[in-house]
Amino acid sequence: MKRQLLKSAVVKKASLHLLSYGLVLTLAFLLLMWILSLGPQGVPTFLLTGSKGVGSADWLQIAKQELSHNAAVPLAGLLIQILLILICSRICAFFLKALSQPQVIGEMIAGILLGKSVFAIIWPDGFAFIFPDSSMPRLYFFSQIGLIFFMFVVGLDLRISNLKERAGSAILVSHMSILLPFLLGALLSLGLYKNYVPAHVAFSSFALFMGIAMSITAFPVLARIIQEKGLTGTPLGSMAIACAAVDDVTAWCLLAAVLGVVQAGTMSSAVVVLTVAILFVLFMLKVMKPLALKVLRPATIDGNFTSAQLAFIFCLGLGSALIAEVIGIHALFGAFLAGVIMPREVTFRTSLSEKIEDLTAVVLLPIFFAYTGIRVQISLLDSWESWMVCAGIIVVAISGKLFGATFAARATGMNWRESWALGVLMNTRGLMELVVLNIGYDIGILSPKIFAMMIVMAIVTTFMTGPVLSMLFPELRQQREQNLKFMVL
Repeated sequence: MKRQLLKSAVVKKASLHLLSYGLVLTLAFLLLMWILSLGPQGVPTFLLTGSKGVGSADWLQIAKQELSHNAAVPLAGLLIQILLILICSRICAFFLKALSQPQVIGEMIAGILLGKSVFAIIWPDGFAFIFPDSSMPRLYFFSQIGLIFFMFVVGLDLRISNLKERAGSAILVSHMSILLPFLLGALLSLGLYKNYVPAHVAFSSFALFMGIAMSITAFPVLARIIQEKGLTGTPLGSMAIACAAVDDVTAWCLLAAVLGVVQAGTMSSAVVVLTVAILFVLFMLKVMKPLALKVLRPATIDGNFTSAQLAFIFCLGLGSALIAEVIGIHALFGAFLAGVIMPREVTFRTSLSEKIEDLTAVVLLPIFFAYTGIRVQISLLDSWESWMVCAGIIVVAISGKLFGATFAARATGMNWRESWALGVLMNTRGLMELVVLNIGYDIGILSPKIFAMMIVMAIVTTFMTGPVLSMLFPELRQQREQNLKFMVL
């Protein structure tokens, strides 16, 4: 009885509140109408006529026009693009991961599917609405911000201890896996230059860039493959990590030098650019590194950052990227260098990497893949000749990395099976290759057709790493079988 009386009192009180709320709204509306009537134009016509004479078909047409207009607003368009990119990337990454492929492969394929090679062909009007040409600058800047943070994390994750423990062997294997593909890439450019390179590009610029593009190893993707295959801590896994770290540093330094030469135009200008770049590196190592250690020392103990320390880290990373861009060696090298000079404590680096990597890997990098996919046009490879040239590029890319790393590893005392496995791992290109190719495309060295061929090469060489590694180590196939079983369940 008491419970019913209490419930009845609560209902009466709620009804009273609702009635009071309605009276307040009514009075507010009448007051607003009176205020508007005092204005020069009086009460707006639409408030007086309302929806009188408007049928359901008219309402649908009005709603369609309003929604179309609002969706065309730049912010709404950007949100639509990001949502579509994230959904497509996660779906592709999910299915590719079940096949023991790294997530980056799925994201690379998602970028191709959303671009001119697939989406624009299947639904041209939809592609033009979602990815209009006017939106490309926005996507470009989002992708570049994502890459800057990604390269900062790559430098942050670089383990100098891995280099010290196996310095001699790692340097030999890494540099052979750079030197041979670099020379083969430069040699290949002799056959490509006449028919596939823009007329304004000098042969030396194209040859140097092709050499760099053939020499890249994707350190983050390689590290993830080693972890997924259970090779972490094994002699093969440790050697691969050390070699990839050396490869990363060497390749990015070479890329900075090549960009300096290419963008300078003349030899005297190139010397100035490279000299300023060396001074910049010394400044970062000798001045900014000690300053960073001093400012961030408290965070190295427990991995907890104050807002001021995080602001310092971001300003250092972005400032370094800005200086590198102004010098002419690209902002990504500056971001990578800023990550390298961070304090070496594992707790500090792990905590900071987690803070940056989540947003970068989940949101910003898929935007870069989509931007790359939108630009690449696989349909340009429209003849057997084009596909044969593409196949030749893939063969040269695989041969240079595979044989260079394998025979160098064998020379250091590794057995043949592990030597071949190391060569396969060093052949992983992934995201780092896409970064380099986009740089070459942006500065006009790569034509759209060569760009498409090199993108295909990057996907193939990254995709083949897992299956070939499983062939060399049959015991690793259990991981794939478990993933496939999970998919069925």
